[in-house]
Amino acid sequence: MPHAVRPRTLPRPGPAPAPRPRTPRVRSLIDADALRVLHRAARVLLDDLPQLTDGLVAALQEREPAYRAAVEDDATETWQEVHRSLRHSISSLLDPRGARDAARRCSWKIGATRAEQGLPLDALLHAFRLGGSLVWQGLVDETFRTAPEDVRLLVHVASDVWDFVDEHCTLVADAYRQTERQLAWRRENRVRLLAAALLDGTSRIADLPEAARALGLPEHGRYVVVAVAGGRPAGCPGAQAALAPGVRVHWHTGVDADHGIVLVEDGTESVVPKERPAGARVGVSSEVDGLSAVGEARRLADTALSLCPEEGGTVHLTEHLPAALVASSPELGAALAERLLGPLARLEPADAEVLLDTLATWLACDGSAQRAARRLYCHRNTVLNRLRRYEQLTGRSLSRPTDLIEVGLALTARTLLHP
Repeated sequence: MPHAVRPRTLPRPGPAPAPRPRTPRVRSLIDADALRVLHRAARVLLDDLPQLTDGLVAALQEREPAYRAAVEDDATETWQEVHRSLRHSISSLLDPRGARDAARRCSWKIGATRAEQGLPLDALLHAFRLGGSLVWQGLVDETFRTAPEDVRLLVHVASDVWDFVDEHCTLVADAYRQTERQLAWRRENRVRLLAAALLDGTSRIADLPEAARALGLPEHGRYVVVAVAGGRPAGCPGAQAALAPGVRVHWHTGVDADHGIVLVEDGTESVVPKERPAGARVGVSSEVDGLSAVGEARRLADTALSLCPEEGGTVHLTEHLPAALVASSPELGAALAERLLGPLARLEPADAEVLLDTLATWLACDGSAQRAARRLYCHRNTVLNRLRRYEQLTGRSLSRPTDLIEVGLALTARTLLHP
């Protein structure tokens, strides 16, 4: 608190006024008398501090609902907090310079503690102003009781008393907001750590209830994980556009992709709409049961994302299982492609490309040479001749189911591993 004796007027710019008769030291004498009256009354309040504390606690219970709840929860702690604050405040009236730092530390601690407890800031500031009013009224009442003629002198220190109250209201608000920011950062960081552990599959069973509360999702339920990359603003708000409206999801921002933990509720047709953000690549996992299985769903979503074309698209893993198998084990996929397609490498590159294109088109047309011919702009017999040539080069038979499955997987591996 600034010293109670301070100039009542500020110097104004401009020429100095002409000298005029004045009585020297009138102001300082008044200030000295006002301080004497203030200190006398403040010492009495300090002696009656328990009674003053009771009065402020009662006023808070009556006029501030948030503090009413605080008193009911822990009456002793609230009384002690009020008592400390009043003691430091009144001590600052008696010794502004010596008690200032201790009073500031006390107010800062109250602001930080009440922020941690979740007491509304408005209620806290109201409590400090009520305390200021109670102290001021106590000073006036005590002066009026012992020396009514001195009450008029208190007006000379009134601004200092209320400046002290305003200073400490500002201090309390700063402490409260700083603590609130720290708490929010800790909560956000904790939520991020919990979500990351779920997605990485490293979450402990004991942490699942906390993760469910933090993410606002049930521990037990059906989930899919959606991986989104490209064609979006950085961060989760852009990834949200990849989902159908109304789905319950928690987004986790990653370096290469954002991951959404999506609750699949009864009646949900699809968590990902047909319309997607321009250029976005979206991978959707199959459904899993419970938050404990989210790590596996994340791996499936990443696999689905790896199957998306660079220009964008949505891949549901359940609709691309053969490709997902190849993508999950690229070494085996490469070995399969070499075994089924390697003999074509002995041909001229253009010839090999024609055979591979014909084979892929024929499979895409469900084994219809007629439809494949239309797509390739050639005769049906040309398609059949090319297929027989492939069989001759590789020793495989396209009429044998096991060979046909392996050929399909080999072509998929070639597309994925050598785009």
